[in-house]
Amino acid sequence: MCLGIPGELVEFGKDDAELAVVEISGVRRRINVGLLADEGLKPGDWVLVHVGFALSKISEDEAQAVLDALKELGQQYEEELDALRASDVG
Repeated sequence: MCLGIPGELVEFGKDDAELAVVEISGVRRRINVGLLADEGLKPGDWVLVHVGFALSKISEDEAQAVLDALKELGQQYEEELDALRASDVG
């Protein structure tokens, strides 16, 4: 199962403007933010991440609500976090 997971933007890549670092439930991962180039993203913004790509900008309240719901999935959520730890977009 693949889930869209909210991540908070931490920093942007120095060499590639389409890459950024997000933190998702304590896991930092580099993702591609190119699909949201016109959103004016900045550190502290929240995005919905799926398979290494930021798909949409979301509010912090929406991010927390989604994270709370995902945590209720238990094992499926933990498996998604494990997959996130093992992957990187680069």
